[in-house]
Amino acid sequence: MLDFAAIYQYLPDFTQSLWLTIKLTFISSIVGLILAIPLSLMGLSKHRLIRYPVDAFSYFFRGTPLLIQIYLLYFGASQFSIIRDTPWLWDILKHAYWCALIVFALNTAAYTIEILKGAIKNTPKGEIEAATACGMSQYLLMRRIVLPSAFRRALPAYNNEIIFMLHGTAQASAITLIDLTGMARRMYARTFLPFEAFLTAACFYLVLTFLLVGLFKYLEKRYLSYLNIPKI
Repeated sequence: MLDFAAIYQYLPDFTQSLWLTIKLTFISSIVGLILAIPLSLMGLSKHRLIRYPVDAFSYFFRGTPLLIQIYLLYFGASQFSIIRDTPWLWDILKHAYWCALIVFALNTAAYTIEILKGAIKNTPKGEIEAATACGMSQYLLMRRIVLPSAFRRALPAYNNEIIFMLHGTAQASAITLIDLTGMARRMYARTFLPFEAFLTAACFYLVLTFLLVGLFKYLEKRYLSYLNIPKI
């Protein structure tokens, strides 16, 4: 039988840790998207000196585990004296919260770059030809035609990325942050009730995922309805 009394006792603590999970997900997603937009355009450049650094950045963050990235920054940064001797930099990197936020933002940026690159490449040629025929400059074409169209097509894939990022924030508990997973570990350590502890955290994650799916379904219905995608 589940110990509902223990779950009820720790609900306020889980609610408090919920806000940290939401904050990490929201801020890292926004920063990651802001970084990904110019980097995705650079990644499509014909010039290798512009394209290769973006490819290397994307490959590193997509090719290594998120937990390893967090450890590299949180534990590894202190190894270098140049970081410790730079006051403003060390004031940031000595805190687990900022290390987690930086890694999450860079990680989601790497995946979002590939999502946007694919969406930009799939821009219908007819739209580009029509805009060019109207005399649009390359900048105006990108700003008014290509990027808005790419953002709409990227919504389904970006929805998955945000959900993955939400679940990825659980790694923050590995560096002492008390997010939902961290709270579950604390409850388990104090009560020796692992099932109740992690089931409670899972329920919170399910609710957040449900809300994200609902939000993106609304956005897809509003901005992708013209595609008339058939339901299977």
